[in-house]
Amino acid sequence: MKKLKVTSALLALLAGSFLMPAKAVVVKPDTIIHSTGNPIIRHKFTADPAAMVYKDKVYLYTGHDEAPAGKNGYVMHNWTCFSSTDMVNWTEHPSPLNVKDFVWAKADAWASQVIERNGKFYWYVAVEHATIPGKAIGVAVADSPTGPFKDARGSALVTNDMTKAIKHSWDDIDPTVIIDKDGQAYLFWGNGICYYAKLKSNMTELDGPIKTITLPHYTEAPWVHQRNGWYYLSYAYEFPEKIAYAMSRSINGPWVYKGIINELAGNSNTNHQAIIDFKGKTYFIYHNGALAADAGSFHRSVCIDYLYYNPDGSIKRVIMTSEGIK
Repeated sequence: MKKLKVTSALLALLAGSFLMPAKAVVVKPDTIIHSTGNPIIRHKFTADPAAMVYKDKVYLYTGHDEAPAGKNGYVMHNWTCFSSTDMVNWTEHPSPLNVKDFVWAKADAWASQVIERNGKFYWYVAVEHATIPGKAIGVAVADSPTGPFKDARGSALVTNDMTKAIKHSWDDIDPTVIIDKDGQAYLFWGNGICYYAKLKSNMTELDGPIKTITLPHYTEAPWVHQRNGWYYLSYAYEFPEKIAYAMSRSINGPWVYKGIINELAGNSNTNHQAIIDFKGKTYFIYHNGALAADAGSFHRSVCIDYLYYNPDGSIKRVIMTSEGIK
């Protein structure tokens, strides 16, 4: 996310044919939602998707845009959770985590990711710290992928005074975690530059220094995944944001820039991706402003399309569709 205002000219450029009013529908938790295209969730605004595959089910975690009409700013207090066995029918679960669950935080339920280790589920989130100026990264833990989650530390994992590569106060956002083949876990994050560090086996403490990765036109939203001996680091590129990626044979690099995989998301300045494999297919999960009647950057909606690889392991350009997946 970036603290920039949306201009009317920019909205006109990005909106295209995406605009349509959001449906005023109330869906009770644990209700099955049948997705008939993109966006997949239509009764509320969802953003910054992350997804996890666990026991033949996909768990989708998102931010929740709640800005009142006409407000050009992010209003986000909690995160949402959906699950599916087929990527089309989704069960909405009660919100398992709120900014208020972190007593040291004061606002902004920004981008996040959940990962499982040894039967526990760790949720890494970006929030505004209450006493240390700037954004911070916290971690919550639960015994179930649907929660309830609770603060795993009682304090932030990363605060703005721990990172010096970028001067602005929101460089510590968009956490993503991967567990390597040898069992070592890594945390990646950052706006303006990509930070990364090892995590201890308890998943709640850094294990060594914070390092940086230089990537062309890096803005934010890192996501790391593995496939056939390759590591892929995708990220939001420039602003308004596209999604680009780099490849490496090692989690520690060197990372080789490979190009753009996702274009500007309609009616949204931001773009935020998750990439997962599920039942033999690869999915690209992102958000756009398709259901927003005003500034879509603050009223976003999660979408899913297929992702394909070339024979050499590089990623083909993702085609954004209104039909979505089957």
